[in-house]
Formats: sequence, C-alpha cells, structure tokens
Amino acid sequence: MPSTSTAQTDYSVLARFLIEPFLESADSLSVDCETNASGKVWIRLAFSGNDKGRVFGRGGRTIQSIRTILEMAGKASHQSVYLEIFDEQGSEKPAHRPRKPPQKRHS
Repeated sequence: MPSTSTAQTDYSVLARFLIEPFLESADSLSVDCETNASGKVWIRLAFSGNDKGRVFGRGGRTIQSIRTILEMAGKASHQSVYLEIFDEQGSEKPAHRPRKPPQKRHS
C-alpha cells in the first residue's frame, strides 16, 4: 500500500544551499519564505551588495539557474515558487525583478 504522506520541501534550506557558495560572508544572507493557501511560495533573499555580481553571474545566468532549480523543486511539490532579491537593508524595492520568459512567436 503506497504511503499517503508527502515530503515537504524546505525552500529556505535549499535557497541557502544554492546561494551561500557565491557569498563572501554567509552571515549576510537573509532568507524569508512565505507560502499562501493556493500553493504559491515566495522566497525573499537579502545579502550584501558586494556579493550581488557573484550571485547574479554574467548576464544573470547564475541567478536564473538558481530560480530554475527552485521552480523545479516547487513543481515536484505541486507548488509555484517565486524568488525575489532585496537590498541588504531590507528595502521594499527588490534589487532584481525576475524577467518574463520570451514569448514564442508563431510563424
């Protein structure tokens, strides 16, 4: 008989695991996760501005890869995951907004 329990993903631990190797000081990382009733998960990160270049990577490739990993973990748990990065001071304005995926054109 199959088990009815489901494993719950700890997104804050996963986000820390993915981001910390790029930081000079792991102590500067702040992770906040919020899940709403419809299964959407918001992960909010804040870290030192000096580390921003390493975390984002050339052309934003590194942060996009991290977002993809978090989104795939969410899909495995039947949740939508969104990542926002804020200034270290915790300002309301995100330091980086996720890009919209390019629209496919029908020829």
